[in-house]
Amino acid sequence: MTTSKEQADASADGDAAGTADAESRKLTLAEVLEIFTAGRLPLRFTAYDGSTAGPPDAAFTLDLKTPRGTTYLVTGFGDLGLARAYIAGDLDIRGVHPGDPYELLKTLETLEFPRASPRLMARIVRSIGVEHLRPVSPPPQEVPPRWRRIAGGLRHSKSRDAEAIHHHYDVSNIFYEWVLGPSMTYTCACYPHLDASLEEAQENKYRLVFEKLRLKPGDRLLDVGCGWGGMVRYAARRGVHALGVTLSQEQAGWAQRAIADEGLEHAEVRYGDYRDIAETGFDAVSSIGLLEHIGVRNYPAYFRFLCSRIRPGGLLLNHCITRSDNKTEPAARGFIDRYVFPDGELTGSGRIVTEAQDAGLEVLHEENLRPHYALTLRDWCANLVEHWDEAVTEIGLPAAKVWGLYMAGSRLAFESGGIELHHVLAVNSRGNSDDADLPLRPWWTP
Repeated sequence: MTTSKEQADASADGDAAGTADAESRKLTLAEVLEIFTAGRLPLRFTAYDGSTAGPPDAAFTLDLKTPRGTTYLVTGFGDLGLARAYIAGDLDIRGVHPGDPYELLKTLETLEFPRASPRLMARIVRSIGVEHLRPVSPPPQEVPPRWRRIAGGLRHSKSRDAEAIHHHYDVSNIFYEWVLGPSMTYTCACYPHLDASLEEAQENKYRLVFEKLRLKPGDRLLDVGCGWGGMVRYAARRGVHALGVTLSQEQAGWAQRAIADEGLEHAEVRYGDYRDIAETGFDAVSSIGLLEHIGVRNYPAYFRFLCSRIRPGGLLLNHCITRSDNKTEPAARGFIDRYVFPDGELTGSGRIVTEAQDAGLEVLHEENLRPHYALTLRDWCANLVEHWDEAVTEIGLPAAKVWGLYMAGSRLAFESGGIELHHVLAVNSRGNSDDADLPLRPWWTP
């Protein structure tokens, strides 16, 4: 005859054995994902081990197709692992177009990842397999980490800057024509109203810069980091002698042909480094989308150089992407640094204003065009979707995926306020504000 205590002990032993058996069982990949998302997965997930998770009727699906994809996800930090698996074809997305995965990324932003206990993490590692903790070669579209780029020169040396610009801007002029549209302008547009087209908004941006710089026929404009020469050509059409410089040979060639086709006598675009511009005495300097590539530690030299090229009383308009604060470390990491803008750096608008002032420029006006960049990226993504098949043929599927992912993700960042777009207008007053002869209040139309 067994006692109640003996029965309770036996039951406890059985429960312990059951728990032990459960904990020794390997978790499926879907179960691992559910653990990391606390069971609140807003999309469907399928994996090569046959497991699934998330609502069956979800609008979006992630399909993990290969063990290599698991390795990418486990060994990549932040967004880098997801990007590697997706770009290499080891992770498929369904429910959105690869040229504009905005809605999927917006859904992924809602995920929260609670921290697992050490005991649970050990079980997850056993389930996944230790072999997946050893990194494998990334997709060929990825550039090496920053510490390995030293072979190309010190960061922001002329040689290394040229290589970074080549990586991003010398993809294919035909590809850029499809994505950017007829304006061939790869910077934030300024939308006069919500229903404006991309072309209207880009023309309006050039108009705004032109007016802020108080340019008039016969003036001399230097446009550093001029891209495909959009600002140069806009100014030259209005009688301004405009010189542009770009580190992209593809951009320079395209711009020179466009200038010749339009018969613009007072427009010039050079292939080279802005630091090699010898001319001085310009009435105005525009820098539209260059500062992101300069490196924050080089801001003092950058602003001193531009100041030295402007006549007393001349104006500088600096247009660039910024962080939303002045405390975050000014460095790009993860997907953006390895696939999009190698060596790119962002900082807050306050740091930019400070450096411009310390270089001897008087800052007159500053404004944030953040919502306009979200709209610009929306329209670029729409263009990529429209020309997707041609784009894939031109630059390859992995590179086309990079562009869709990068632009849609950047749109989200601008919408949320994580990054911004600032105009800083300054004058080379040289300690004498009378030299500028400027109106008392802003003279341009917003």
